Amino acid sequence: MTGLILALDTTSPEQAREWVRLAGTACGAVKLGLEFTLARGVSEAVATAGTHRLFLDLKLHDIPNTVRSAVRALAPARPFMLTVHAGGGAAMIAAAREAVEDAFEADARPILLAVTVLTSLDAQGLHEAGVAGGPRQQVLRLGRLAMEHGAHGLVCSPHEVSPLRDALGASPLLVVPGIRPADSAADDQKRVMTPAEARRAGADWIVVGRPITRAADPAAAAAAIAEELA
Repeated sequence: MTGLILALDTTSPEQAREWVRLAGTACGAVKLGLEFTLARGVSEAVATAGTHRLFLDLKLHDIPNTVRSAVRALAPARPFMLTVHAGGGAAMIAAAREAVEDAFEADARPILLAVTVLTSLDAQGLHEAGVAGGPRQQVLRLGRLAMEHGAHGLVCSPHEVSPLRDALGASPLLVVPGIRPADSAADDQKRVMTPAEARRAGADWIVVGRPITRAADPAAAAAAIAEELA
């Protein structure tokens, strides 16, 4: 079954906790990223998640030693999931995995996810950044690299789920942002699908923020997405 992760895009702990309360059991985890963590800190992120599992989406991307040290520093937070950028390369991903194995207790090791291509990027955006080929080719390239060097799973757009399953099989845990219910605006996402489409493609988890948090009734919006996934 595909799980729902609620993205909490705010710097306000009070607002984030209210969204978590409203979503309730419809979401299996909550995601806090750079916006919240830079404003409030990792400890506040842990407190805000409460009893929900915490997806700490920091997209670490630096030299291997720095990423290794950063992952080790997160051990007290005990996140459920943690992200690095696959573009950091093989040694960086391996260093992050080493830190997960060495610094975390066996029952508290996070799922290490490698971000492939941001869902805000399309073929033109990649071309402007000097990347040959479109999003699919780059996602497959980085996905293989990440899984070969220690990642437990990948973050990809819904449009790359099926190609990744074809190329890598069932082993990668696929976490998928860029999800928009049929009646929602795409916002700044370029490669989107509905929750049901992502589930059918093979996503393990979907990440949804604004279609829930900006809805007139966030609780109903979260429940509707959970029902669609089921």
